[in-house]
Amino acid sequence: MVILISGASHTGKTNLAQKLLEKYGYPYLSIDHLKMGLIRSGQTPLTPLDDDKLTSYLWPIVKEMIKTAIENEQNLIVEGCYIPYDWQNDFNKQYLSSIKYICLVMSESYISNHFEIIKSHASVIEHRLDDASLTPSALIKENLYALKMCKTHHLDYILIDDDYNIELPF
Repeated sequence: MVILISGASHTGKTNLAQKLLEKYGYPYLSIDHLKMGLIRSGQTPLTPLDDDKLTSYLWPIVKEMIKTAIENEQNLIVEGCYIPYDWQNDFNKQYLSSIKYICLVMSESYISNHFEIIKSHASVIEHRLDDASLTPSALIKENLYALKMCKTHHLDYILIDDDYNIELPF
């Protein structure tokens, strides 16, 4: 099985992947690590700030890694914000039957009421170098967009509203 974990920045994608690794022993791929490896090695002129361009650059690589894992009957967790919302279009039924997807989305009220807690958990798994530009309004905008895209593409999502308690539907 391949588990895709997507969502806006600071929603806990990497933390969830780490917990699933510990619980099930499934390895995980952080798309951020792939991104930084390609950027630092000079394989792309893109920078970490080129989010829109990075999705179209990284996804063709990641989707083929997913197909390879499925073909080899291997379990894999893939997490990151560079999974396009129309990802299902890139897989036939054979592959889709082996993929579970979840998007983590924080509600506007959760962000407004817990912004400092969200920021304090930003480096719980990996150290973020600079979070100074993170604002509640930017986080709200990004999460509203994620929710809209999940609904548009009929994707499973977990809405984090009152408490940060993630129960996977699979």
